[in-house]
Amino acid sequence: MQRQFVFKEKGRFFDLRFLFNKLNARYFNNCLENYSIVWGKKRRLRPRNEIVFGSIQEEDRLIRIHPLLDRAFVPVWFLEYVIYHEMCHAVVPDEFDAQGRRIVHHERFYAEERKFHRFRRAKAWEADNLARFLR
Repeated sequence: MQRQFVFKEKGRFFDLRFLFNKLNARYFNNCLENYSIVWGKKRRLRPRNEIVFGSIQEEDRLIRIHPLLDRAFVPVWFLEYVIYHEMCHAVVPDEFDAQGRRIVHHERFYAEERKFHRFRRAKAWEADNLARFLR
């Protein structure tokens, strides 16, 4: 098990626990139990080329959200999309290719992800605003 740190669920602008509970009720019939959701550790330097907005450690039932998303210009529905994406990893099993490599984003996963009510809007907003998060 990886070493865990204690991070707040409540940021300056968003309460991750509130959003997780809302999404869990709406999309997952409250079946995602005993999950922690936290803001990730703030880094000294901003990412340069790419950014991972969220991650899940399924074995620890821990979802981390990048702290750069706790900003006034980020729409709540985009943050909800990021959280929903990570929650989808908890319910859609990984697949494996012929060489045994794990595939976490595959067609079944994408089909589940597209069920988010603002999926297209969130993907467009991400593309239009990615540079705001990078150096």
